[in-house]
Amino acid sequence: MRCFPDLWLSVTTSMYSESMSTPERLIESTRELLWERGYVGTSPKAILERSGAGQGSMYHHFQGKPDLALAAIRRTAEEMRATAEGVLGGPGTPYERIEAYLLRERDVLRGCPVGRLTMDPDVVASEELRAPVDETLDWLRERIAGIVEEGKEQGQFAPALDGEAIAATVVATVQGGYVLARAAGSPGAFDAGVRGLLSLLAPR
Repeated sequence: MRCFPDLWLSVTTSMYSESMSTPERLIESTRELLWERGYVGTSPKAILERSGAGQGSMYHHFQGKPDLALAAIRRTAEEMRATAEGVLGGPGTPYERIEAYLLRERDVLRGCPVGRLTMDPDVVASEELRAPVDETLDWLRERIAGIVEEGKEQGQFAPALDGEAIAATVVATVQGGYVLARAAGSPGAFDAGVRGLLSLLAPR
């Protein structure tokens, strides 16, 4: 899926102004800015400009930038978890559900909004801001590990497979694939990593 930032910004700003409350516009704008620019680059001025909110709105609805950033990070983490659960908890065998997670539609070149936060020194340095990120990635690994164990019980995966190790490999493949794809300017590296992992996991 291709992104056109200028057009997207115009459409998003219009959408915010027409259908969202001021707090929602502030949270959604902060989410996008954290993804694009990181914590330092997400200035109060940039948030207000992106959201179309009035001067002082941030401090009326939130205690300040850290409080708003935390609300935005929690929202991003919740969305990632819901999206992942949508495929991991869907129909199919354990392998097919992991396959669906790895192959689901992603804007690979834009990267992962949660993965982006793990590389932000200001987020990592704050226990409060980092907590939703850690909790989400822990949940994802545990969820995938459980599916691997389910597959072992059904005889789909080899008994010797370590569910936790496979789960960590799946998450690392996705997050590392984003980095390689962005470095190459092409989703090919992401796709290759996913195909390689799936070939190793495929039932024999």
